[in-house]
Formats: sequence, C-alpha cells, structure tokens
Amino acid sequence: MINRTIEPNLLKRFDYKKAIIIYGPRQVGKTTLVKDLVRKTNDKFIYFNGDEIITRSLWRNDNVATLIQSFGDIKLIVLDEAQMIEDIGSICKQIIDAELKIQLILTGSSALNIADLTQEPLTGRKWEYFLYPISCGELINHIGTPELLRGLSRYLIFGTYPEIVTNPDNPQQILNNLTSSYLYKDVLALTGIKKPLLLEKILKALAWQIGSEVSLNELSQIVGADTKTIDSYIHLLEQVFVVYRLGAHSGNLRNEINRKKKIYFYDNGIRNALIGNYSIPENRNDIGALWENYLITERKKLLAYNGYYGYTYFWRNKAQAEVDYIEEIDGKLYAYEFKWNPASKTKFPKIFMEAYQPAEARIIHRDNFWQWLKDYPYSSV
Repeated sequence: MINRTIEPNLLKRFDYKKAIIIYGPRQVGKTTLVKDLVRKTNDKFIYFNGDEIITRSLWRNDNVATLIQSFGDIKLIVLDEAQMIEDIGSICKQIIDAELKIQLILTGSSALNIADLTQEPLTGRKWEYFLYPISCGELINHIGTPELLRGLSRYLIFGTYPEIVTNPDNPQQILNNLTSSYLYKDVLALTGIKKPLLLEKILKALAWQIGSEVSLNELSQIVGADTKTIDSYIHLLEQVFVVYRLGAHSGNLRNEINRKKKIYFYDNGIRNALIGNYSIPENRNDIGALWENYLITERKKLLAYNGYYGYTYFWRNKAQAEVDYIEEIDGKLYAYEFKWNPASKTKFPKIFMEAYQPAEARIIHRDNFWQWLKDYPYSSV
C-alpha cells in the first residue's frame, strides 16, 4: 500500500464526536485509505457501501432509530459513497447528536450531493478532507526520487491513479475502463446530465485546450450548445472532480486579463484517454500543455495536503505577456514558469516583475520539478 499524506491528519481527527468526510474521484483510494485507518485503531467497525441497494434501504431518515439500535458496541462506522444516500446529512446529525461515541467516516465521489446535504445539518459536526490521485510527494516517499525521475514519462502520459501506479501492465486498458465507467456512467448518474454525447464533446474539447484560456463562446461553436449549458456542464464536472478552473490574477495594471479561466484535469491519464493519445513525450506536440497540467495539479495536491490558505492564478495582459502560475499568500506573490526542456531560455515579463515584485520567480523544469512538488514552502496551519 502507498502511504497517503493525509492519513496521519485523519487519525488525529478521531474524536468519536464529529464525522470525517473524505472527498475525491472514484478509484483514487478512498476505500483503501479508510480501511487502513480502521485497522490502525483496533476498534470494532462496520462497513456500508452507498452504491448498494441494501445500504440505501437501511440508511433512511425514517429508520434512524432502528439503524442506531443495530450498531450495538460498534465504535467505527464507514459509509462509502455516501452521496448515494438521500438525506445523509440529517441522518448523520441524528447519529452524532445521540452521543453514542461512534466515529463516523464518510467518503464521497461527488461534492454535488454530499457537500450540499451535509453542509447545514453537520455544521460544527464534521471534518472535511480531499483525496487526490497519488501525489508526487507520495511517490517519492514510496519509490524514491530516482525511480520517480525514471518513471516521469509514464506519469505524464498515464497519470497517477493508484491502479496505474501499482499495476504497470496495460495502463491503456485501465484508463479506458476508468474513463468509460466513471466519466460516461457515474458522472451522468451523479449529475443528472441528460445528454451524454454533449458531455463527451465538452470533455474532449476541454482536453484539447489544457493550458489555454477557455472561451465559452468558442466551445459553443465547437460542441453546438449554448454557453449557459456549457458552463453548467463544466461546473458539474468540477463537482465530480474531473476538472478544475484556474482564474487570472488582476491587480493594478489596466491591460491585464481578469475574467478569463484556464481549465485543468485532475489527472493527466484521464485527459489523454479522452483524446486517445498515449504517445511518449518525445513524440508529442502537446508536451508543453501536458507538462503544465501535471505540474499545476501536483502543486495543487501539495498545497491542499498542507493546509494552504492562499490563492492561485495565472497572469496575462492584452499584449500576450504571460506568467504560467502564481501563488498569493500573506500579501506576497510567487511566480512560476514551466518548461519541459531545462535548456529553454525564459524571462518573466518585465511589466509584471516591475508592477508586482514577486517574492520568488522560478523556472520549473524536468531537472528541478520534484523539489518544487515535494516540500511545502509555507508555514503549515
């Protein structure tokens, strides 16, 4: 088993008073993580899967009293895929308020249902965490830096879902199965999207545009749908952890772009599966975009796991001067440019450097990326 960064923090949250909720895409290892947590406590536990009909028949608002009686001397309750349970927030509130000294652990593959349903009922009664595909730091701890560097091309192309990392054979088949089962079945079921063909068109269009500013009007022409519909689909894809948006930084310069967004995928492998391209980096004309998606997503994992409370952006002005990625924390800016080739010569835009005087401005490339993705640079909260 690959040790997950958030596991020690989760163990510290076991107070048998508040629910622990772990979000993340399907197949990122939530169930494996939770079962390992349970083993380390040595407490008696019971496991439920929200995907199963029998679980949904037991976990009902009108059945809470009977449900509680069935727990007996159980100290840990794991409810996998909790977003499938209607009124899950209200049910968990009743269990917590009964003061049974039971630790509830919920996992969810969709922020749409579980976050909304638990937001009000579980206010002050929950801890929330996000689990990503395997991070660069987790890989370094598991296999060491030399092996990470040797396998970099593989992670760029096939991503870092646990099954991809632990089973080196047939990554294309694994990704194709994951994409067809999760993106084109689960996402439709979780979001209520009625037009699977439109979803597929939008996903593929977004896959081709990673690293570029996304125009809803342009997407509208590509996929044949109005901008409002496209925006709602992208929002739903964010809620089920397929893609995420990065906004533009805007401070005090008149010609800055401030309303544009870039969209990235949570996993390079999923992105490449969507466009059907598993070619090695040396044979790709999109390696720059692929490298950018990998670095920003891996940095997102590092920041999230360490309690980052700042903001992240890209920057561009109307003259096309650009900074790939910016972090803002405690009133300071940290600017980064990404280059696949370490020999590439890059300068940060003079207008940006003079206007903002960032605390750090670094070029991240193949020779130094692992340090940038391993060690958290700010004081953890």
